[in-house]
Amino acid sequence: MNIVSSPHAHGARPVGQVMLLVMVALLPATLAGFWRFGWPAIYLWLVTVLACALTEVLCVRLAGRPARPALADGSAVLTGWLLALSLPPWAPWWVGVVGGAFAMVVCKHAFGGLGQNLFNPAMAARVMLLISFPVEMTQWLAPLPLGSAGAPDALGALAITFGAGLPDGMTSASLLDHVRAEATQGVPLSASLTGQFDPLALGAGDRAGSLGETTALLLAAGGVFLIFMRVIGMRIPLAFILGIAIPAAIAHFIAPDRYLPPLAHLLAGGVMLGAFFIATDYVTSPSTPLGQWLFGIGCGLLTWIIRTWGAYPEGVAFAILLMNAATPLIDHYTRPRIFGRTRAGRSMVPAAPKGN
Repeated sequence: MNIVSSPHAHGARPVGQVMLLVMVALLPATLAGFWRFGWPAIYLWLVTVLACALTEVLCVRLAGRPARPALADGSAVLTGWLLALSLPPWAPWWVGVVGGAFAMVVCKHAFGGLGQNLFNPAMAARVMLLISFPVEMTQWLAPLPLGSAGAPDALGALAITFGAGLPDGMTSASLLDHVRAEATQGVPLSASLTGQFDPLALGAGDRAGSLGETTALLLAAGGVFLIFMRVIGMRIPLAFILGIAIPAAIAHFIAPDRYLPPLAHLLAGGVMLGAFFIATDYVTSPSTPLGQWLFGIGCGLLTWIIRTWGAYPEGVAFAILLMNAATPLIDHYTRPRIFGRTRAGRSMVPAAPKGN
């Protein structure tokens, strides 16, 4: 059996510090989501993070390894955090538990643990939940800020998260869901966007959607912070954004009544979360500069294609998982040439003539 070792990028920061910086970057968007969606969102986030952490402990103990180092690196907490941000904010508790357990057992430890997984665990869990529990994963709620009229208090929210779930008559639609539903009824895009598409409100999170996906501007700010701190590079996020914005702009220019404008694609759904926090995962993304450009463009383009013609209104998670699967192939064909050798690995130094 031929074994090829992965390329290894050495850095001064330990894994735990990298995870901590990513959590710091996520904190503003998370707190904004807590404020906009109230106590049920807080409880769901706690349950999802705890589910990932406890499953991590169980897996490493079953493998005969100590649990403390595994928890100390922060990877389980970050996985639960990202998964929680991609869930409907008032989803029942068991959605977070099932998703968290699936992310850690099937998507991480089944591949060998930290640094070995092929797919991003949070996005793989989200796709599993969406396919398995489509009703619970598409029950969106318009923002209901903490302390506002009709918002549940801490005690009342327990009955929502751990009891009956979202009350009847409170569901709303995300922008992407609304546009897709209107299009199936033959409503022109210009009519379906009337009163629905406000870029400033959408970027600030004043719209139904997942817990973290609605705060696009804060997520982008967190991503810029990570680039400034050299936790992530700018190739994948920029390529992701260009990969969705350019085809969206061309399609909207050609048929503005059929295709969403690029700004709507960038601010709605999980583009900013995916571009800055998920597609940039060290383990599941390419390590070569050219490979990172191709990976990011592929994520953005596939997101636009799925949103435009796919069965689901949102395509970020599907796009990232598809490109995760292509990462080994991308790395293989974009390896830089070694000095003194051809791209095929043969030496460029002429062989010395053999003596008589």
